[in-house]
Amino acid sequence: MLPSADYPSFSSARIHLKEVLDRADRGQIVTIARGHEKSAVLSAEKLRELLTQTVRPQIQVAHEDDRIIVFMESRPFVSEGLTVDDALDDLIESLREYAEDWVEHLSGAPNHAGNWALVELVTLSSDQQLRDWFERDGE
Repeated sequence: MLPSADYPSFSSARIHLKEVLDRADRGQIVTIARGHEKSAVLSAEKLRELLTQTVRPQIQVAHEDDRIIVFMESRPFVSEGLTVDDALDDLIESLREYAEDWVEHLSGAPNHAGNWALVELVTLSSDQQLRDWFERDGE
């Protein structure tokens, strides 16, 4: 794999945008400087794969009366349904709503700031990919 490609300015990256995206598609990290900040461009699928391995869902399933309850250990997400599939569908919907809220106003809150990786994983994943992540428990 080629080493990272560094662009010293937004203008130079813009001029070479096709190359920036081609390098990211090949798995290379591309950095772009803007003032004193540096941003990275990388393959969304490779990032999603990394996040599925580093963020653990820790799903627990419980039965309560005639309902199935699913929850994520160490995270404030609890969903329910008549079946496990229904409860997982509800959990996915809750995670998607949370990701939207996090982007809009929760990212700066001290008790939510650490959920960046979870939010990015949810944003980059399809519903089926999230189900697979639940089943593999992040492995």
